[in-house]
Amino acid sequence: MNLNAFFRKAKNLIKKIIKKNQEKIRNVSFRTFQNLASLIRNNIHKLPEIDLIVGIPRSGIIPAYIIALFLNKQVCSLNEFLNNIELTQGDRNFIKNNKERKTVLVVDDSISTGKALEKVKKTLEKIDLTKYEILYCAIYATNETQKMVDYYFEKIEQPRLFQWNYLNHERAMESCYDLDGVLCVNPTEEENDDGEKYVNFILNAKPLFIPNYEIHSIVTSRLEKYRIQTQAWLEKHNIKYKNLFMLDLSDARTRRELNCHADFKAKIFKDLKECRLFIESDDNQAKKIAQLSKKEVICVSTDEYYRG
Repeated sequence: MNLNAFFRKAKNLIKKIIKKNQEKIRNVSFRTFQNLASLIRNNIHKLPEIDLIVGIPRSGIIPAYIIALFLNKQVCSLNEFLNNIELTQGDRNFIKNNKERKTVLVVDDSISTGKALEKVKKTLEKIDLTKYEILYCAIYATNETQKMVDYYFEKIEQPRLFQWNYLNHERAMESCYDLDGVLCVNPTEEENDDGEKYVNFILNAKPLFIPNYEIHSIVTSRLEKYRIQTQAWLEKHNIKYKNLFMLDLSDARTRRELNCHADFKAKIFKDLKECRLFIESDDNQAKKIAQLSKKEVICVSTDEYYRG
């Protein structure tokens, strides 16, 4: 290899490394149910005349029904379509009994790699579709996947999160989760006595939003002295996590006086360089964590997204 070829190869390698790192630190694109409904309403005129709308479980069901409501069209899930289940009156073969239906729009919320769509297409190959024109729609697509569907309404590159799936997303593996108000319900004032009632709450708290993925770090302002009980509850509910950070203070009264909940969480979050997202239960704390850490935070009680 001559010197010029060596430098060209090195230059291309550096470009790839820079691009990869930029992708890691790129802000997440966050979309809410309101964004979804408005986007569909403003772009629905792009669709052709549709006879039936089919939603791909689970995330495609929501936009499919929104489209159907706007257009006043019949709608069903993919499984209902595959099994010829009548839309409103029980088990009847609506495909054979309704020959006027010709154009079917299969809907998903987004397309990322295209693998999920290919799986759907292979599933549809199992039934007779000769009388039907099958069209595919993803509400959100990327530059690379926009041509894999017949219709899309907005291009959003990765990383991206939606209000309807951020609580159970693979990004949990690079995220921090609050505990009370996120993974389990908040204690009542009576339960929050820093004594027997609080211990009972910790051991028997009702689970709330638990992802199927391993959480990178649980960061809670629960006191360190309750670690054993907290770990027992996490194990009881099969919650997977790498780290558990708890506030090391003597008692709840000191914690209230210092009011250091958000400061503690923000410091941990900021120091965890590989973590890009914090899932917090309290809106005021969420804002402060974002400000102090200069990272992204979502508040589960309001579904507000803060960029930091």
